[in-house]
Amino acid sequence: MANQRDSRDRRNKDIDAGALDMKEKLVAINRVAKTVKGGRNMRFSALVVVGDENGKVGVGMGKATEIPEAIRKAVQSAKRNMIDVAMKGTTIPHEVLGKFGRGRMKLMPALPGTGVIAGGAARAVLELAGIQDIRAKSQGSNNPINCVKATLEGLRELRTAEQVARLRGVPVEQLQ
Repeated sequence: MANQRDSRDRRNKDIDAGALDMKEKLVAINRVAKTVKGGRNMRFSALVVVGDENGKVGVGMGKATEIPEAIRKAVQSAKRNMIDVAMKGTTIPHEVLGKFGRGRMKLMPALPGTGVIAGGAARAVLELAGIQDIRAKSQGSNNPINCVKATLEGLRELRTAEQVARLRGVPVEQLQ
């Protein structure tokens, strides 16, 4: 039993140690109820975005009986599910459509100085990813969970010209 606890403690420390320069943003808190024989069990779910503002971002959900514990779990989950975002200067390399559930997020590159033009839930993901110039349009669901996850799916699909050239085995000059 002690060995299991030691490995869990070590795993949690690795997550925290590797993410010292991470910033966190709480996107949404939901009160959820489960009806049981004795009445309703109330819990809270939290949606958190974590990023280093330098091309790494993650999203996590946590659920607990108290809000701070739900947020802590969500942050831990977000740090475990980090992705690298392909960037071209301060924007993204190309237009992309991210889909999750009924949520659609269209991400479009923008000229330097444009800023982050996006709704609340998507804005948190884009800012913590380190993208400074982008236009985003939410289509379909306006549920914060679907918007955040659709944005993350869109960012996951991005590829730079160098990455595409490496995949195809072609020099970069021929792609442009």
